[in-house]
Formats: sequence, C-alpha cells, structure tokens
Amino acid sequence: MKDFNFPIKFVFKISSFANDFTATDASGQTVAYVKQKMFKLKEAISIYEDESKSKVIFKINADKWIDFSTAYNFTDAEGKELGKIARKGWASIWKAKYELIDQSQKLQYHIREENGWVKVFDSMLGEVPVLGMFTGYLFNPSYIVTDLEGNKVARLKKEASFFGRKFEVSKLTDIDTDDEQRIVLGLMMMVLLERRRG
Repeated sequence: MKDFNFPIKFVFKISSFANDFTATDASGQTVAYVKQKMFKLKEAISIYEDESKSKVIFKINADKWIDFSTAYNFTDAEGKELGKIARKGWASIWKAKYELIDQSQKLQYHIREENGWVKVFDSMLGEVPVLGMFTGYLFNPSYIVTDLEGNKVARLKKEASFFGRKFEVSKLTDIDTDDEQRIVLGLMMMVLLERRRG
C-alpha cells in the first residue's frame, strides 16, 4: 500500500455481517481489503492486499493511551509500529475529532469533522422508516486532515449512496509516502468507528 494514486475510494460490503470494505485507487485497482474481526472485546482490524485475504499487509489494534480514550495502533506485516490514531474523547461528542500520532509517538496531524450538523441530521432521519433509506443521499459528512500549522492535507468525504457505504479520500497537498500511508490507515480506522456511531 505504497505510492497511492488518489483519490482512494472505500466501498463497504452490504452482503456481509462483518464490518469490511475494499479500498481502490483512482484507476479502480484494489489497494487494500479491510476486515474488522467480529465479536472482539478490543478492536482488531486486518488489512489485506486484496479480497482474496491471502496476504495481511497491516494490522490495527485498540490500546489505551494516556490522555486519550482509546488509541488504535498501526503495524505492518512484520509487527513494526507505524503510528496510531486516537479519538479525542469528550471533544468528539459534537464533532468527531481525532489525532494522528507518528511512529515516534509525536502528534503529527489533526482530523476534524467539517460540519457536525450533517451527522446529527443523518442520524435523526436515519431512524425514520422509509425516509431513513435516503439519508445516504441527503447527508454526507466530511472530515479534514490538517497538519500542526493548520494546513489542509487530505479530506475524507462520504459519497451519496444507499446505506452510507461509499467514502472517498482525496489528497489536498504534497506529503511524503510514509505520511500518506499513516493518514490512509488512520482514515480507514476512523471510518469504521464513525460509521458505527452513525
């Protein structure tokens, strides 16, 4: 999962009980298949090279971390730590807020929901029979990734679709390959969490 050809699309399967999705690049080529293990007390995510699930390329595991509710550690196939994403507890109740930490445990990027009202309306109308089927076309939250100086580097946006199953990651400025990888891994974990929250 190196040298991304942006935008990257995340498309969730609706025919599966698992929380899983395929990531494809701008040319439509599969760059990863993400699968969350069912019935785990702690989050356990495997990221495969493709849908055949023959080769694990990354893992994401939940862990408690000082000053944050829960952090999610990224490791490669050999177990080398690549960084982590942490949700900003109480600060995330209204608008989702996450922090991306690098492999040296240093804060590197912020991820913020751009408009908290979109998720509120999406969740409220999603409970209304029949109308709830169309919220995926009406309300589409987006999340912005910024560096420590506030510069926008990437955006994750939910696309219009039934069941809220499509998302797109676009790169807004030049960043190095390691950072691209860390941001995409962080957004993969974040979209699993946010999709579950509504």
